[in-house]
Amino acid sequence: MFRGVTQLCLDGKGRFAVPAKYRDELLSSCNGNLVITVDRSRCLLIYPQPAWEPIEKKLNSLSSFKPQIRSLQRLIVGNACDVEMDSVGRILVSSPLRQFAELTKDIVLVGQGEKFELWDADKWNQVIEAALDFKEDDIPSELDGFSL
Repeated sequence: MFRGVTQLCLDGKGRFAVPAKYRDELLSSCNGNLVITVDRSRCLLIYPQPAWEPIEKKLNSLSSFKPQIRSLQRLIVGNACDVEMDSVGRILVSSPLRQFAELTKDIVLVGQGEKFELWDADKWNQVIEAALDFKEDDIPSELDGFSL
């Protein structure tokens, strides 16, 4: 289970170091084999290989004759990239993926349960500010009665 926000830096080659608190779990659960793909919100999604496989299978099993489904398949599966943590726990983010998410040097890794989101730090701050600006009428009905 991945949770929490970690501020990181991309090096000149487009790599970042996975925080130590996640390395052992990633090595034991997937031998450091990960999949990075894009998200419609212009961040990147990072999955351990075993968590990614059912998602890819489900997306590929949907009818590609529906334009919206085909677009989603192109976006998510078409941009998926297999990566492996190196011996010191770094992950290389390909140039096309960095460009898609508009990643600069300062990035944020956000644990989301079975996956991570990878954001440019400035964009992440904007997303958080927007999330704080909810009005009562904007809260989805699925959250009725939900309390922290």
